[in-house]
Amino acid sequence: MSIRHLAFLTPGNFAETDPYAGLEAALKLFEFGEKLGFNGAWVRQRHLERGVSSAATFLAAATQRTRRIELGAAVIQMGYENPFRLAEDLATVDILARGRLQVGLSAGVPLHGALLGNRFYDTAPNTVDYTHKRVGRLKANLAPTLLGDAQTFIESAGGRVRPQVQPHAPGLANRLWYGGGSLRSAEWAGRNGFNLLQGNVLSGENTDDFLAAQLGLVERFRASEGGEHKGRVALGRVIVPLDSADAATRKRYRAFAAGRVERTLSPQGERRTLFASDLVGTSDEILERLRQDPVLPQVEELRVELPYNFSGEDYEQILSDLGARIAPELGWRAL
Repeated sequence: MSIRHLAFLTPGNFAETDPYAGLEAALKLFEFGEKLGFNGAWVRQRHLERGVSSAATFLAAATQRTRRIELGAAVIQMGYENPFRLAEDLATVDILARGRLQVGLSAGVPLHGALLGNRFYDTAPNTVDYTHKRVGRLKANLAPTLLGDAQTFIESAGGRVRPQVQPHAPGLANRLWYGGGSLRSAEWAGRNGFNLLQGNVLSGENTDDFLAAQLGLVERFRASEGGEHKGRVALGRVIVPLDSADAATRKRYRAFAAGRVERTLSPQGERRTLFASDLVGTSDEILERLRQDPVLPQVEELRVELPYNFSGEDYEQILSDLGARIAPELGWRAL
């Protein structure tokens, strides 16, 4: 084991009647993670749910609450986004973060597009390209490329300038991640210079075994990379240590895990979706299972995915036990 980079992913969920409290708690968790020496703090982006619907907006606030820790979004579904406008937003956040932004992305038709209807669609959905090309357009917009020809200028009160996407955030295009859950998407990410996010859900294409399938994705990604480029690979796992939790909290954690076991027993649905098992137990029990994980030795970055609807105190306890009792045994050292 050689984990050099430790991060966490929080859902940023909130109560229907008090979204401020939940969002503020998520920002405080970013501050807490930085104090513990974590390398990265990520937030989920979700639509039509009680969670962070605009990762860029949330992370802009996080830039003013932290100084060192990487700030990540996982994942921004590009089907909902305009690649030009999103590039402007992300570049602005990265400038405020002084180059700490990490952007997780995915392609595909918007999950809730049909429900939103003309609240969202400006044209017939079957005329819009929701493939990987849409993700590629975002990356292209982050490049310092002048638009038009040599005689193209924009005149405004701010002066006469050659047009390009502003602001330009140097290096941000190299800090784009793709959430690859299939062999095809992992290969695309490797060929196109993206980093690779691996979480707890993927497609069971050649096997019913989650870990075997995920190992295949990492291998396909590495085989697809070209030239000198070697992207980062971050491995996500739900890890809930019990060590410093009280008896009632331990019971609640175990009940959470028990309620999610059935989905891990076989492929789910027509797409043969596979789910990873949650790691809930004492630090020694969790370490024993991590040492048997065939994917972990292939990566240097571990990202702990925090469960939905736990309290801020729960999250702090989980991160504290993880940073003090588990991650150091995997090779990690706090910053």
